[in-house]
Amino acid sequence: MTAPLYNTEILRLAATIPYQERLAEPTASSEKRSPVCGSRVTVDVVTDAEGRVSEVGMLVRACALGQASSSLLASHVIGRSPAELATARDALTAWLAGAGPVPDWPGLDIFTPALPHSARHASIRLAFEAAAEAAAAASLQRAA
Repeated sequence: MTAPLYNTEILRLAATIPYQERLAEPTASSEKRSPVCGSRVTVDVVTDAEGRVSEVGMLVRACALGQASSSLLASHVIGRSPAELATARDALTAWLAGAGPVPDWPGLDIFTPALPHSARHASIRLAFEAAAEAAAAASLQRAA
């Protein structure tokens, strides 16, 4: 028997997204949208002198899977470098495509039931894609 796509833990995460307000003065921002379902996630970041995320703000308008992924991202993004976020994004993309192990990010294994549902993958990736892009842009701004 397969696990349900939407389970209690996914719904709990979807209802408890931390940092659900946009930042007034972010170092950088990124918005990602799924063309399949219309889910949208905007991530604002402020980075410290070492380029690590020190503050995050989000606007999440997504399905339960996108909301749960945003919750997992937000719960563990503070202190992460642009490289760590890019690695997490790439590992998540590979895993969802069946080309890698579960990413080294707390809780992502909860999306195992979504693996055969490729139309849902874009929504799951949104927060990680936006965070990696915002952190990279913040890094470039600090270097300029």
